[in-house]
Amino acid sequence: MKQPNVIVFFTDQQRWDTTGAGGNPCGLTPNFDRMAQEGTWAKYAFTPQPVCGPARAALQTGKYAAAIHMHHNGLVLPKEHKTMAHYFNEAGYDTAYIGKWHLGDTRGAVPEDQRGEYRYWLGAGSLEHTSRPYDTVVYDHNDTPVKLPGYRVDALTDAAVRYIGKKHENPFFLFLSFLEPHFQNSNDSFPGPDSASPVTNPYIPPDLGALTGTSRQHLPGYYGMVKRLDECLGRIQDVLKSLHLTENTIVLFTTDHGCHFKTRNAEYKRSCHDSSIRIPMAFTGGPFSGGGCLQQLVSLIDVAPTLLDACGIPVPGDMQGRSILPLVNRTACDWPDDVFAQISESQTGRTVRTHRWKYAVEAPGTDPIQDSGAGLYVETALYDLENDPYELDNLIGMAPLRPVADRMKKRLLRRMREAGEPLPEIQDAPEQPARQHVLFDGEENL
Repeated sequence: MKQPNVIVFFTDQQRWDTTGAGGNPCGLTPNFDRMAQEGTWAKYAFTPQPVCGPARAALQTGKYAAAIHMHHNGLVLPKEHKTMAHYFNEAGYDTAYIGKWHLGDTRGAVPEDQRGEYRYWLGAGSLEHTSRPYDTVVYDHNDTPVKLPGYRVDALTDAAVRYIGKKHENPFFLFLSFLEPHFQNSNDSFPGPDSASPVTNPYIPPDLGALTGTSRQHLPGYYGMVKRLDECLGRIQDVLKSLHLTENTIVLFTTDHGCHFKTRNAEYKRSCHDSSIRIPMAFTGGPFSGGGCLQQLVSLIDVAPTLLDACGIPVPGDMQGRSILPLVNRTACDWPDDVFAQISESQTGRTVRTHRWKYAVEAPGTDPIQDSGAGLYVETALYDLENDPYELDNLIGMAPLRPVADRMKKRLLRRMREAGEPLPEIQDAPEQPARQHVLFDGEENL
């Protein structure tokens, strides 16, 4: 059998709990849910950087954004840090990119030397700035503008269907990158398709219901976008079935970061909370068929090594992520029991999460755009996710939980060192008055 084809179906700013598999009761994602059931579902998946450009840089390279100097939007991915396309090209694949790029210094046409070595190109630097829901303009290999008809999600899917339907002598690697369900920057709205039935009485996750934000006005449109994305995921699956490509095509569905609807800061992401960093992720096809539900914590930074590994392509030694195939095959014995994220633009911050605890720090007096890291951080958050899964009760500074914070601090420092960061000083949070809480009862519960 020839090497498998690969399709990455990549959305933007999609919460993990928009899916049925993730607990959403609105029935928005039957196609994703089927992937999660029949393929491999990474139940606990996270972004290493809750900002569009940095998250994409980590995804494409398998390296942390700060390590490759891509910690904020508008930066050009340095050529010495290869994207997945570089390795798939070397392995004889046809590589293609359709949709939002956000790894260069342009909003419209992307210069050829900034396209990450993808050979077929139909994209734009920043779709949220150059298009509208019913005015999709992308640029081809020659930088010629191409207007695609239909609602933006459908328009990009149509282009992907045409690409998949071409005669391919070689296996193909297609990266299909949507803007939705990201907001439309020009008017701060979430415009779902006019042709869709509105999502009435939308499910409001507990964190959004408890905190002041924009979810009540924005969730109907946001959910409409999610529903249409899932319908287009189904279209891709139908095309693969019709061309007898299902068995030999790996499909990955995931996103760059979540959305907290202005509850944690003045916009939608760039915070340590799961609403910002937890993401949906599922694989089907090839070695992922029947892989089941993974309980381990995995990261977007693990995608590049995973896809290369699944296609028999050697994983470069400088990638900081790791392949999840040992988890899928149930052969992993040393998988980390925590996950790490770097935060920029709203703050210079870092966070580490286990199944039980979330710990976060922030660097005072830094410029969160210019400063990718710092020598001094202060503790800002400690959440007990077992008893407070929606992170509504910040326990940082509670004296009885000082041992937990200290152990989480050690975890964070280890993760920062592994990510190539100089070890900083982390100052303890001021002590807060104690209140009733389930106390930490052993390192195994971290």
